[in-house]
Amino acid sequence: MSVAKALVCHPSDGQNHFALEDVPIPALQPQEVLVRISATAQNPTDIKGFDQNRFGDGAVLGCDFCGQVESVGGEVTEVKNGDRVAGLVQGGRPGCLGAYATHTIVKQAFCFKVPDTISSAAAATVPLALTTAWLALLSPYCLGIDRTAADQIQLLIWGGSTSVGQYTIQIARHFGFQFATTCRNKESVEALGATHVYDYRSPTVIEDIKKALPAITYVLDCVGNETSSAQASSAVCDGGGVLCTIQPMKTNTQNVEKNVKVTDVVVFTAFFDDLVLGPFKIPKREDDRDLATELYGHLPDMLSSGIIKPNPVRVVEGGLKGVINGFQLYRDNAISGQKLVYNIA
Repeated sequence: MSVAKALVCHPSDGQNHFALEDVPIPALQPQEVLVRISATAQNPTDIKGFDQNRFGDGAVLGCDFCGQVESVGGEVTEVKNGDRVAGLVQGGRPGCLGAYATHTIVKQAFCFKVPDTISSAAAATVPLALTTAWLALLSPYCLGIDRTAADQIQLLIWGGSTSVGQYTIQIARHFGFQFATTCRNKESVEALGATHVYDYRSPTVIEDIKKALPAITYVLDCVGNETSSAQASSAVCDGGGVLCTIQPMKTNTQNVEKNVKVTDVVVFTAFFDDLVLGPFKIPKREDDRDLATELYGHLPDMLSSGIIKPNPVRVVEGGLKGVINGFQLYRDNAISGQKLVYNIA
């Protein structure tokens, strides 16, 4: 049986711990692709899954990766052995070999060929955050924006320098939406195409946003802290609107304006199976899977043409052994405007 080196979760004494171990590589199913990973990107869901021990003993976390195809299932037609691909897996899920490993197995629908102009580290930043932004804007369960409405749409992106925020700006620009965003580093989001940029710390931030875009009906909260959704919702026009938060279960939205409907976005709804986390179930949704599959079909062209630019990368030294240090950087709030990436091979 083939094996991979992986960071394996082992909870004990009320805390989770990592161990670098050999783990078996599952047999390939017809629509699956075996990838030798060269770069893995860190996401907040990884740290939360680890700190809260969401998946139990033996889990292998990690969702975003880039690497080389080593083998394909019998029904795979879009990629072949030797291709460099990036993709999204449901790290932590029982039976899933997550991305904090030397190898992973990904569904054909959730990987794409990486253009030669994009580094492996940069490509690894794309899948989860971009898919989250795409679903948040277009899914009928989230904001459900009509992408053909172009400049008839007025949108607020709260937290434009976050990973999801950066990709949301680029999608909004691509579809021709009118949008405003908030962040500290104005130059970084202006480089992605944002023109209405505001410092969320300003006492007049909401007044300034409404002056620029008085008919905002859609808000995406890419921060999801205790105050961000409530503050962002106050920019919605008097006629009301919809706010989508990146926080699962609509956490921290209890003080949102009464005329604003609240939704949330969880990228795992696009997968082929429900995800159960203790008492909570994240349901699979065919509409979301269709949207994600559409996105991955367009991604090579979107990346090579510059429609989508990957997040800025900060490489953490040490490969898989450096992951625990990267997790602590997140806990210490020491990451801004960058995506942490680990070189695996």
